[in-house]
Amino acid sequence: MSIPQSGGGPIEHREQLAEYLASGCKPRADWRIGTEHEKFGYCHDNLMPLPYDGPRSIKAMLEGLRDRFGWEPVLEAGNIIGLVKDGANVSLEPGGQLELSGAPLETIHQTCDEVNEHLRQVKSVADDLGIGFIGLGAAPIWRHEDMPMMPKGRYRLMTDYMGRVGSHGTQMMYRTCTVQVNLDFASEADMVQKLRVALALQPVATALFANSPFFEGQPNGHKSWRSRIWRDLDADRTGMLPFVFEDGFGFDAWVDYALDVPMYFVYRDGVYIDALGMSFRDFLDGRLPALPGEVPTLSDWADHLTTIFPEARVKKYIEMRGADGGPWRRLCALPALWVGLMYDQGALDAAWDLAKGWDAETREALRVAASVDGLAARVGGISMHDLAREVVALAEAGLKARARQGAGGMLPDETHFLNALKDSIETGQTPADELLARYHGDWQGDLTRIYADYSY
Repeated sequence: MSIPQSGGGPIEHREQLAEYLASGCKPRADWRIGTEHEKFGYCHDNLMPLPYDGPRSIKAMLEGLRDRFGWEPVLEAGNIIGLVKDGANVSLEPGGQLELSGAPLETIHQTCDEVNEHLRQVKSVADDLGIGFIGLGAAPIWRHEDMPMMPKGRYRLMTDYMGRVGSHGTQMMYRTCTVQVNLDFASEADMVQKLRVALALQPVATALFANSPFFEGQPNGHKSWRSRIWRDLDADRTGMLPFVFEDGFGFDAWVDYALDVPMYFVYRDGVYIDALGMSFRDFLDGRLPALPGEVPTLSDWADHLTTIFPEARVKKYIEMRGADGGPWRRLCALPALWVGLMYDQGALDAAWDLAKGWDAETREALRVAASVDGLAARVGGISMHDLAREVVALAEAGLKARARQGAGGMLPDETHFLNALKDSIETGQTPADELLARYHGDWQGDLTRIYADYSY
């Protein structure tokens, strides 16, 4: 989750909220790729999650990265809770999941180099500490009582609130990991088309990247339990957003939606002030109970936008949020999939042609079916496997059209980053299917084997 935003003066009129989103519009030459991924840390000897403090801990991990590789620390109340360097940051999810939010980069070649360098640095520090990291969509064995809480004020507030508004919120916070990609738009119309494609086809990403078939020590009946969790988390801030597909949707409609999402907090002078369930509309009018008479700043608006969790969302860019965390090949494959679809107009138009005839019920049914059955999902006459085949082919065509070379011209384009997905298309097997086969096969039901076999 995000570190606190900064900058921006008081909001004097509502139009500034849409103007903030619109300020993200960029010419094609300035479009970038921002990839984020989370991973679980654990102690080698007992396979338990890392505490915040101690010799084998998240704090020791962050300090090791700081001291060995020159990252600058981010502090909250005197605790190191993140790192920044060269436009990237390392942050913590509530249960200690370690997240890299990558720098805005021009090509997927650069993105994959960044991912590989990050994982190299993490392994270098982790090996010396006797800890490991693994990429999965959900913690396979740990229970809620096993999980630490990181010393971040927003997480203390959110933990209490999640228990009031849904049945799976704390599972999301403490025991899931994702990989996502953040992409730019040129104009309001471009944002609208990209967001519609992102939402409609997010179930395809969920299916292809499904990697959480276990929870609390046993198979859970879903290929992506992480996706299942999001369906019963908080209806006010999650979902497939049918209004995005209505005529007239644009930045102002997103503002209307975001204003109706209840607040979590206001960040002031290093402190998270409890605004749980309060209204940003009231805040605009100086009537926020937590801060009576005070009006929000643009950084408050930016913070509020980070507390909205649909399958794809708009800030000054669009975030694709539907994929489970996973092995390193898929950390590069996710940006390849969405860049291929979004950054070539022909591929984007063709992707919209695939999805534009679906109604809200079909889009939601695809989301549900993807979480349960992965590539084997079927909704009406739609085969997820066939749909994924078409989507990956469109992404490949889009990457070919981009023709961004890598390795000093040795690699002609970015299409090879899709190979992990093409393997799944060919076999019909997602990472979850592979894990289940191992569990019922050579692991003989011993789920602890997952750590040795699948850690970075």
